[in-house]
Amino acid sequence: MLRHPTTSPAAVGPPLPTKASKKRGNYNCGRCGLPKRGHTCPLPGSDAPAAPLPPPRSERRLRRALSFEDDGAASEVGDAVEEVWDEEVVEEEGVLGKCLAEVLRRLPPAGLMAAAMVCRGWRDGVRRVWRAAEEVRLRVPRSSPAGSIGSVLTKCSSLVRLSVKMESDVDVTLLACISFSCQNLESLEISISDASVNRITGDELGRFVSDKRCLSSIKMEGCTNLGFLNFSSSSLSTIWLSDLNCLSKMIINCPNLSELSLEFSRQETDSTDLVTAVDSLGRTCPRLRKLHIASVHLSHEVVLALESADLRGLRMLSLVLGSEITDASVAAIVSSYERLELLDLSGSSISDSGIGMICNVLPQSLSRLLLALCPNITSSGIQFAAAQLPLLQLIDCGMTIHDTSTDIADIGHDENNGSCSNSVGDYHQRTPNTKLQPMYQKLIIKHGRLKKLSLWGCSGLDALYLNCPELNDLNLTSCTNLHPERLLLQCPSLEHVHASGCQDTLVGAIQSQILNDYTGVENLFQCKRLADGSKRIQVPRYIVQQPQYEKVDDTIRARCVVHID
Repeated sequence: MLRHPTTSPAAVGPPLPTKASKKRGNYNCGRCGLPKRGHTCPLPGSDAPAAPLPPPRSERRLRRALSFEDDGAASEVGDAVEEVWDEEVVEEEGVLGKCLAEVLRRLPPAGLMAAAMVCRGWRDGVRRVWRAAEEVRLRVPRSSPAGSIGSVLTKCSSLVRLSVKMESDVDVTLLACISFSCQNLESLEISISDASVNRITGDELGRFVSDKRCLSSIKMEGCTNLGFLNFSSSSLSTIWLSDLNCLSKMIINCPNLSELSLEFSRQETDSTDLVTAVDSLGRTCPRLRKLHIASVHLSHEVVLALESADLRGLRMLSLVLGSEITDASVAAIVSSYERLELLDLSGSSISDSGIGMICNVLPQSLSRLLLALCPNITSSGIQFAAAQLPLLQLIDCGMTIHDTSTDIADIGHDENNGSCSNSVGDYHQRTPNTKLQPMYQKLIIKHGRLKKLSLWGCSGLDALYLNCPELNDLNLTSCTNLHPERLLLQCPSLEHVHASGCQDTLVGAIQSQILNDYTGVENLFQCKRLADGSKRIQVPRYIVQQPQYEKVDDTIRARCVVHID
């Protein structure tokens, strides 16, 4: 709280006659700090000159006030609002101060700057919020330069986590502002818009990482101009870099690194040596637990280099878009890493035989299996994985059971906001060793722990039967050939069903089974044998809702949401 001086520096000669009513003194006692009205100071030395007051708030009190652990810490927010102070006013001011702090903490940075212009009390409250902020998320518009972020960061002396969304171009100026203003920064995330360009080079990023001794996590998008990668840090535990292209060398010397994600551009001209980079991870990153690499140049040689790296603590492995990864690569993976909890081989050329090897080695550890964009996998392989992996909680088989007679480029994502329309079609056209699969397939899954199942783009699927009591998320986007009468959902915990791009009759059948709670009438459905000897479980055709289902409980109706947009 700002205090007015008791004497004026200009009063050197005889005092000028002034009115007593306009003379403003201090409202608090100079010795104990309590309000003067009706107050007798208990401290000795009443004739002695008043000792200077301590600072109105320390950092510790600021933190306690913002965390609402001290009821009286915010009583000093009202600076000279009233000249009469008593216990009720002090208590009321503490409640108002806490309410103001709670409101200010929830405002975006632009709202905080506007609130600071209201009055002195609000400006002090905003200043305390900035000083105590440990996490800040900023969006820099295109009209603002990258250096404008420095004026905001200088107010955050306790900043630990920073997330920046750049709509303008990014260069080394942004790193300089962050390095100067955030001395104790532990986590940094920089994302850019589609029209922005990231001009940060590998040398500039490497020096920034080396200088920030407390930095433990760095995530950056649009790293097309790095040229090379050279990280050396003992504090880094997480690295996420996307849009990498043509790295002349890649050295990551981080002994405490636990998560590494590298996404390369999908250009055929990318000349990054992935074999050498992966082979060195065993020596420079011995504690690596999560590894994600997305590149069209992933091959069996890269998998062999990963096998020789001997990352014994690896628990999550994701090798995406490697069309040259085959069943032999799966054999090398499961022979070296027998305790994987997540395995993502989306975009590979593995077949049902590779799934069999995964099920034989990882039945007691694997909980998430992602095999999207794998054209050589059939519904039989997916059913085998669901039956042999008891701990499985997530399966992603998007675009795996695909009808090749349909147009791949039009699977439900338009040009403006879809990311897998033309690119997915081009990928399938250049995938080698693609086997000819049956035109239409059926899928039957019965699992006690499965929670998420993704079958997006499976246009070759015409029959689906699910008996999964824990399933809460089902993705049937663009399953265009799935027949409503061949759909049975026995999933009482289902919360979200994504049916965008499906037939209207299929959407109606999904809504009917969810609202009418068909999970308890399994034995009422008739079964018959098909020509190939398999059994098909028929579901009654979708009809108009019967009157007896109009009194369904509202909690059951609101339990699941069908997304069709």
